[in-house]
This record gives sequence, structure tokens and C-alpha cells, in this order.
Amino acid sequence: MVMSSQPPANAPPPAPLSASSAANDLARQPNEVQWAAILQQLGAEIAGPLSTALERIQALVETGQIDRQGLRQLQESVAQARSAGMLGQQLARLASGQLSLTRERLHLTQMLRGVLTQRSGDTQARGIQVRQVLRPIEVIADGALLFSLLNTMMDWALALTHSSIDLRLDLTPWPAKARLMCRFAHRSLDLLEEPRSGEATPERGAQELNALNSLTWRLLEQNAITLGVLPLRESAAGITVLTLEFPHTVSDEPGMSTRQASPNPTPTPTQNSEPAPSIHSHPLAGQHLLILTARRDLRAQILAAVQHLGLIVDAAETVEDALQFCVEGLPHAIVFDAAQRGTAFDHLHDEVMREVPDFSFVEVLAHEQQTQLSTATADGMARISRHYITDALPSVLMFELSKGH
Repeated sequence: MVMSSQPPANAPPPAPLSASSAANDLARQPNEVQWAAILQQLGAEIAGPLSTALERIQALVETGQIDRQGLRQLQESVAQARSAGMLGQQLARLASGQLSLTRERLHLTQMLRGVLTQRSGDTQARGIQVRQVLRPIEVIADGALLFSLLNTMMDWALALTHSSIDLRLDLTPWPAKARLMCRFAHRSLDLLEEPRSGEATPERGAQELNALNSLTWRLLEQNAITLGVLPLRESAAGITVLTLEFPHTVSDEPGMSTRQASPNPTPTPTQNSEPAPSIHSHPLAGQHLLILTARRDLRAQILAAVQHLGLIVDAAETVEDALQFCVEGLPHAIVFDAAQRGTAFDHLHDEVMREVPDFSFVEVLAHEQQTQLSTATADGMARISRHYITDALPSVLMFELSKGH
């Protein structure tokens, strides 16, 4: 069987998964949808504190009095709105697509330690311990943006943690890449110790997810994406782990080659050169994802997680349906339920890999499983637990769909 990455000229386009044309339109417009959501969130995070502040000012006008606690709360509300506005300015800069990134050799470990030294006042004032296991590593990156990424990571972790913050900087297995992991408890330690703490209510789960997806997280995420860094976030049982994987790592250790900035390095901008476009000028629009599962709830969960990526999404309930779909035209990636494993799936996998050797398969497992990228597995398949789909699947797909470029 010969497969083509393009459907036959006389074949009708595959039917979209969702019955709602509006949902499909959203999936095809990543920039508009993603940044519209961020703008909506920005407006809410500015308007909320300002509304509270306005109420207190109105009470002050009517009574002519304000106590110490009211004054402190008024100051906090204004400070929150100001902070949201400043985050909005930084996000707007990243969204402009007019960033000129430099590529320089930077000592990631020293830069991180410098950030931690600067933030020591914040951590000491709150009684938060930052535990470090940092291996000396250098990377190729834009210095200003990398510094911003590390600072934003600390802002995000400090705002959420109910524990110490554990930082580990090491190298992934071959090919070696710098990997920075930030781990903390986003749920109160008292709740973590409760026997039923793992059974979070929907209300509490929604509140925790909203807190994790704050504007600070959006800035962290966009900073990382613009740098070409993979931001992989996993949250379960009240614990959050953020992993930042740096693609351009320098290593002088014996037996390891020096990683250059890129196979085709970008020249350093000059006064006469055009500004280098940011990664947002090259979205995932048009990339085609096939979901293989007979479970409607799992399919809906995957759809919800990737709707902002700009992917064209289709679904198949059986391996036979997926095989027929691929005969008509290969998608760019297949996310499949581990329950579909079997002889028929092996045949599908072999046929697809014969046609496209670096094709992206992502296996979704029902049990707890550490997220693995295709570069870290023996069979070249990425793996993710269903528990982590919302947090981690977008980052996994961004990596998998860009690894061949």
C-alpha cells in the first residue's frame, strides 16, 4: 500500500470532526483564537482588581473614612491591576512578530543562579526554600529573552507554591539537551496529606487550573515558545512540574558534540536587516491531526486541549477507519488511545512509518505515566498519561510537529 501526504485531487476533503463549523473555524485560526483568549484574560485580570478598588474609593468618598486594612486592600488591588497591565505589555511585545533575536553562548546555570540571588528577598520574605541541583550547562539563546523566561518562571512558581521550590538543571539522554525542571506543590500541604486529597472536586480542579493558567503562565509560555524552548507542564495530586527543554545546548564533555544554534544559523541582525519574525509568524495552522479512539470522552478531552493550536483535526473510532483515512491522505500526527494497540494498529504504524520515517505518533495511556517525547523512547513514539492531556499535550504536539523542520 502506498500512502501520500496529500489527498488525491479528486477526493473530497475529509469530514471535520466537530459538527460545529464555528469550532472548526477556531481551530484553523491559532493566532486570533489564542491571542483573543489572552486578551480576554488580560481584561479580566485588570478589571477585577480595579472594580474592587473603585468600590473602596466610592466608600471612601461617601464616608470620608478608610481604615488601615481597607487602605492596604486598596493598594493591593491597584498593584494587581498594574502588574496585569505590565504583563500585557510584555505579551504584546511577543505577539508583535517584530522581535530581533540574537544568538549568543550563555551560561544557563550562572544566569539562573543570578536570578535566584536577585529573588532571594522575595523567597526569604515568604519563607520559601528554593532547593537547587544545577549542573553547569551552556546554551545558545537570546540573553534578554532567556533572562525574562527565568524571572517569569520564578514569578509563576512563587505565586502558586505552598511548599519549597525544587529546581534541577541537567542534560537529557542523547542527544543531550539542557533540561530545567521546576517542581512545587500548588495545593496546600494540609490538603495533600488528606487521605482523599487526590480526589479533587470539579470546582477545586477548575480553580487550580485557572490559577496555573494565569497571565504570568501565558507570558512564561510565550517567552519559551519564542526562544524555541519546549515548556512541558504536568500537574497531578496537587503537585506541578514544569520542564523547560533547551534545543541548542553547548557541551564540551568528551564524547559529546557541540550543539550549534541551528543547522542553518540565523545571521546576527544588522542595521540594514529586517527584524527577525517571532515564532508566532509560523503557527501550526494547516497541520493535520488524527485522533484515534472509540471513547467520546477522551476524544473531547484531546480536542479541548489542542483547540488553540490551529490544527485541522479529524477522528477515527477504529484502526480500520484510521487506515482508510491515511490511504486517502496522511495527517501530520496521530494521537491514539493505548486501547487501540494490537495487530491491526501495528500494521497501520508500519505502513505509515514506511512512508514517512519521522511521522509523529502520540500514545495516550489511561494510567499514570511520565510524559515522554519521541526522542526519549525506543520505538520513537511519544507517550502521555490521560491525566496530563490538558497540561502537556499542546507542548508535546508542538515539539513533535516541529522536529522534522
